[in-house]
Amino acid sequence: MSSSRPRTTTALLGAGIALVTALAASGCGDSGPPDAGDAKSSKSSDKDGAASVAPLRWTACPPPSVAQGTSLDGKAPGKDWECAKLPVPLDYTKPGGEQIELALIRAKARDKGKRLGSLVFNFGGPGGSGVATLPGLATSYDKLRDRYDLVSFDPRGVGDSAAVRCLGDKETDAANQIDGTPDDAEEERAALAANKAYVDACAKNSAKLLPHVDTLSAARDMDRLRAALGDAKLNYFGISYGTELGGVYAHLFPENVGRAVLDAVVDPTQDPVEGNLGQTKGFQLALSDYLKDCAASAQAAACPSQDRIVSLLKKLDGQPLPTRQGRKLTQDEAVNGIASALYSKDTWKYLTQGLQEAMNKGTGDTLLVLYDLLSGRGPDGRYSNLQPANRAISCADSRQRYTADDVKARLPEFRAASPVFGEAAAWSLLSCTGWPVEGKWKTIDVSAEGSAPIVVIGNTGDPATPYAGAHRMAEGLGKGVAAEVTYKGEGHGAYNSGNACMVRTVDTYLLDGKVPAAGTTCS
Repeated sequence: MSSSRPRTTTALLGAGIALVTALAASGCGDSGPPDAGDAKSSKSSDKDGAASVAPLRWTACPPPSVAQGTSLDGKAPGKDWECAKLPVPLDYTKPGGEQIELALIRAKARDKGKRLGSLVFNFGGPGGSGVATLPGLATSYDKLRDRYDLVSFDPRGVGDSAAVRCLGDKETDAANQIDGTPDDAEEERAALAANKAYVDACAKNSAKLLPHVDTLSAARDMDRLRAALGDAKLNYFGISYGTELGGVYAHLFPENVGRAVLDAVVDPTQDPVEGNLGQTKGFQLALSDYLKDCAASAQAAACPSQDRIVSLLKKLDGQPLPTRQGRKLTQDEAVNGIASALYSKDTWKYLTQGLQEAMNKGTGDTLLVLYDLLSGRGPDGRYSNLQPANRAISCADSRQRYTADDVKARLPEFRAASPVFGEAAAWSLLSCTGWPVEGKWKTIDVSAEGSAPIVVIGNTGDPATPYAGAHRMAEGLGKGVAAEVTYKGEGHGAYNSGNACMVRTVDTYLLDGKVPAAGTTCS
C-alpha cells in the first residue's frame, strides 16, 4: 500500500481538507514528548533566533511546482497573492549553520485600519503544500481576510521547502502495484522488499534532510515565520496534522500564542498502533454513515452494501480492474479511493459512482481518480512530494518501529475494526521499518501552560481524526487553555463543512476574540 495519510495511518493516504477542493474542481498522529531539556533549550534559543529574523521580500507568485501539486491546474494564484522565502536553520542545534528556505504565500487584509495581523494556516498531511492549497480554499476564509493577512507555507521537507525526494514517478507507479496487504509468504516478501526499496531511495536522495523534517523543527520554523511577519503573537488555524503542529508550537512557545484554532484534531496520546486502529474505526464509521445515507436517498437502488464492497476488494486482490488511463486499479488503490471519498459528505456521490462502475461495469476509473487525488498524482503522471514528505515527517517524529510479526499479531483486531480498511491500516505500521533516522518521541507533549485560549474542534463523524482526539488534545494543552467545540457532522474537519453555526463560532473568536462557551455544539 502507499504510505501517506493524515498522520497516524499511512495506508489510508491523506491530503486532508485539500482533497475536497481538488474534487470540487474535477478532497494523524503518532507522537510523544520531546526530552525536557530539548524543549527547554529550544525555547530560549529560538526566541533569540526569531528576534533576529529579517523582514520578508514579497513578490508575485509563480504557478505551483510539481512538488507542490496541481491544485490550481498549473496556473498562478492571481494578483491578490504574494509569495516569499523564509531562511531557517536546517538543524536547530546549529542555528548559525546551513540554512534552508521555506516557501510562503499570503493575501493581504482588505481593511488595513482594522487589521489584526496575520493568520497562518497549516492544512495537514503531513506533507500538504500550504502554498498550493490556501488560494484554492480562500473563499472559505473570505470574511477572515477582511482583518487578517491570510498566510500559509510549505513546511520543511514539503513542496518548495527543501522537498524530500524518494522514488521517481514511474518507480512510484510500479511500487503502488505491489500488494501491500500480503496473503502468503511470497507476497509478504515482495511487500517487505518494496518497503525497503522505498526507504533506501529516501535515504539515498534525501539523506541530509531526513533527520531535520520533524514536527519540533517545523514548530520552531513557525516562530521564525511569526517574527518575520512582524507579529508579536502567532494567530493560527491548524487542520488535521496542522493541529499536531499547533499543539507542539503551543508547548514550545506558549507565550507567543495569539488566537488559535485546531480543527480535525489529532489525538496526542496515541502511539502508532493506537492511532492506526482509531483511524480504522473512524473510516469504518464514516463508511457506515455513507451507506445509511445512500440507502435512504432517492438513489437507493444504486447503493452498494458493505458485503458487496468487501467482495469487490477480494476480487481486486487477484484481478485489478482496467481504466481508460491504461493503468489498472489494484485492491490497495481501491481501498484508498474509497477512503478519499469519505473525507467530505460532498464527495460521497463520487464514491457511489466509483463503486457502481467497479461492480457493474468492471472498470476502475473513478476510484483511481480518487486515489490519485489523495496520493498526489497529477493527470500527467507526475507526483507531488506528498507521499515522501508524509513518510519522512512521520518517521522523523515517531520512535516506534514494527516488524511483520508485530503486524500479524494485531491483524485480527484491525480486521474486526473494519473489514474494508483494517488490513491496510495494520500493514501500514511497517512504513517506518528500517528508516535511517531515529524518531523524536513516542507520544506528543502538547502541554501549554500560560498559553492564550485555543479553540479545539471535534467532529463526531470525522474519519481521519476521530472525535475523541479533540478532548484528549484539550486535556493535553492543560487546564484553562482549550475551549472545546463539538460539530455533529460528517467529513474531515468542521469549519470547511460550511455549517453556519461553526463558521460563526470560529469567526467570532478569530475576529472579535470571544472565546466559545464550554460545551458549544453545532450541528
